[in-house]
Parts: sequence; structure tokens; C-alpha cells
Amino acid sequence: MILVDTSVLIDFFKKNENGSVEKFRDILKRDIPFGITSNIFQEVLQGARSQKDYNYLKSYLETQIFYIPKNPIESFAQAAQLYRNCRIKGITPRSTIDCLIVQIAIEHDLFLLHNDKDFERMAEVIELRIY
Repeated sequence: MILVDTSVLIDFFKKNENGSVEKFRDILKRDIPFGITSNIFQEVLQGARSQKDYNYLKSYLETQIFYIPKNPIESFAQAAQLYRNCRIKGITPRSTIDCLIVQIAIEHDLFLLHNDKDFERMAEVIELRIY
């Protein structure tokens, strides 16, 4: 299974062309199951330029698989530990939300499809499966 990050979805809906969007199009074409997190859902909706765009994005995204933290306390503690482990190795993730997205991907044994250098840098320190 694949977790599709905000960075890919924004590029996809803006019709930007890059390797991650090409991979996402292939996922859609081949009907490969994918999902998002609640944070990804929120981030994409926040970027809507109009109410019409917001409504369209919401109606599409709310039909996708949603991956949530497996434990309401420990998952967040582990996301904080991921952040700490990165900092110890000299990598400071710019977003704590990204740490939670990584933790959810790990918990659900997902590949992460992204277009964000922070995830690449985090993958140097932690066991993150990149699609």
C-alpha cells in the first residue's frame, strides 16, 4: 500500500509535472490502492483557491483510504522520537506533521510517495520506505 503525501497531491491537482506526479498517475491508472492521513487531507484543503476547489477536493479526498495513528498516545510519542533521532543525526525536519506522517507510514507498513526533500533526508536516518 502507498501513502500519498500532500506534496504530490498539490502538484497533481495543480497539473505540475514531475516524477512523483508521474508515479501517482501510474498508481491511478493501474488502480493501485493508496491512501492519505487526516493531516494530508487538511493540508490539501487549506490550499484550495476557491470554495468550488475546496468542495471538489473535499469530495474527492474523503473517498480515499485514511490511515490514522494506531495508538492515540504512543504514535505521537514515536513521531516525536523520530524527530529527535533525526536531530541527533544532524537533520532537522521542518514539520512535525511530516514526522507524524512518517510514523503512520511505518505503523501501517506503507510506502510513502512524496515530493519533499525533508522525507529524503529523514529516510537517511530512519527506516522509511519511499515509493
